[in-house]
Amino acid sequence: MVRVPFRAAADRVRHRLSQLVRPASRSRTAAPKASRAADRTGATAPGGPKAPHPAVPGDLAAPARSPWLRALGMLAVVVLGAWLGLLAVGSIRTPVGPMDTNMTLRPSLTGGSKINVAPLGALELDSHIAPLRLDVDVDRLDPERSQALVDQPERFSGLQDEVTRDVAAGTRELAVRSCVAVISGATALGLVVYRRPRRALAAGGLALTLLAASGVSAYATWNPKSVLEPKFSGLLSSAPSLVGDARSIVTEFDMYQQELARLVTNVTKLYDATSTLPVYQPDPGTIRALHVSDIHLNPAAWHIIASLVEQYEIDVIIDSGDTMDHGSAAENGFLDPIRDLGAPYVWVRGNHDSTVTQDYLEKFRNVRVLDDGKAVNVGGLRIAGTGDASFTPDRTGPGGNKAAAQLEGARLATALRDQERAGTPVDIAVAHDPNTARATDGTVPLVLSGHLHRRINEQLKLGTRLKVEGSTGGGGLRAVQNEKPEKVHASVLYLDRSTRRLQAWDEITLGGLGLTTAEVSRHLPEENLKKDSPGSPSPSPSSASSSPSATRSPGRPTPSP
Repeated sequence: MVRVPFRAAADRVRHRLSQLVRPASRSRTAAPKASRAADRTGATAPGGPKAPHPAVPGDLAAPARSPWLRALGMLAVVVLGAWLGLLAVGSIRTPVGPMDTNMTLRPSLTGGSKINVAPLGALELDSHIAPLRLDVDVDRLDPERSQALVDQPERFSGLQDEVTRDVAAGTRELAVRSCVAVISGATALGLVVYRRPRRALAAGGLALTLLAASGVSAYATWNPKSVLEPKFSGLLSSAPSLVGDARSIVTEFDMYQQELARLVTNVTKLYDATSTLPVYQPDPGTIRALHVSDIHLNPAAWHIIASLVEQYEIDVIIDSGDTMDHGSAAENGFLDPIRDLGAPYVWVRGNHDSTVTQDYLEKFRNVRVLDDGKAVNVGGLRIAGTGDASFTPDRTGPGGNKAAAQLEGARLATALRDQERAGTPVDIAVAHDPNTARATDGTVPLVLSGHLHRRINEQLKLGTRLKVEGSTGGGGLRAVQNEKPEKVHASVLYLDRSTRRLQAWDEITLGGLGLTTAEVSRHLPEENLKKDSPGSPSPSPSSASSSPSATRSPGRPTPSP
């Protein structure tokens, strides 16, 4: 009997706490008097209704404040449970050719696929758009299967089909296992949180629905051509030959019919020879130009440029300006390493470069300074450019006089038309400010600029491609002022030697101040991807050179080096 008052008091305390966490509804506050009496005595009134059990604070099974909160709570439980299920059992170990791999589905905001080839690095592919990413970890090469390939080289001809079958089988098994993992994880967590089988089954059903929607999204956005534009990291960034040279991609597309299979095959060979990584072998029919910009007095840029010139056997370096910070005569000594870079150097003045800087560079034998629409033949290309319309050395960020830049662009466009009428059309135009570069639309196939410290690749309305390069100096002296170090950017452009048209480009991205990361990603112009789709017949080199996009202008002379 003594316990009854204490039990009633405890019930009242719990009831008051529950009101603070989740306010009671009107119906509950309007309970009959018999229920209140039962609450005070701790017993049920004879013949009266049973007093409702008060909600316990922290009880996740108690009603939420609104349907929206209940729905969000259910969604959170489903997502967390599905993620835990994938972490626990959502991976498989499967052989792919001579390799042993782990395939895993991981939650992701961007989707895509990632192939980890330890210890060489990784390749990232924009293969699909979905909240799930496919990770393929190459664990090791099986000694017996690898030795069988060495002993029987003829098996390499069928290796692509074998790899394709292995990847397809592994993907199917991974899909089934992932379904089980997602449903089980969401159902189990729903049972723990709600403690009601019906709610737990609803969580499992919602997880299956979300997984099916993700699968549909991945299927609808599947991009088999993503293997032609991979992003390399780690040691693989120094092996761009993994995806072939630009000319073979364009003229021998049948070699890329089995994109993923060939990629895995090449990675297999590369993995088996980690001690002697293959050196990039340039195609003799391709002109290689290195585009740099906005060095801003960073001496490390010269070492990076020299390394890229040697690795890629660069024919010409094109600098779109802002090599300096203040353009003073005292800074001129910083330019001396240009003499020893091992390639011709084409330069236009940026808004941080002065005419003093320009006069100093004009004395270098390997430098071609472009201004006022001047055109030169260098590295197998005809290049024209102009200096920036403004000199603003005291600015701390991009900007400038847009009207002056556009006016300078109009002058450059006029000079390009004059070159066309004279029978010496320009292959590449260079201007520091993108506003100047845009004004050349329709007068040149390719125009390069910088100034913004970030990359832009844009096909302009009249057909000219605009490529804006980031900062090859990682922002230069400004790097110490930023909260995060600015990355170092440069690009290798591949142009056909006969047509001087852009065929592909590699974007090189290095970690900025204090960082040691490196990435190389291969890109192709959209017209090449459309023309050489996997379902279309592969053009031969002769037919490619006679296609409309590869037709030379009448009477066009070949530029002298």
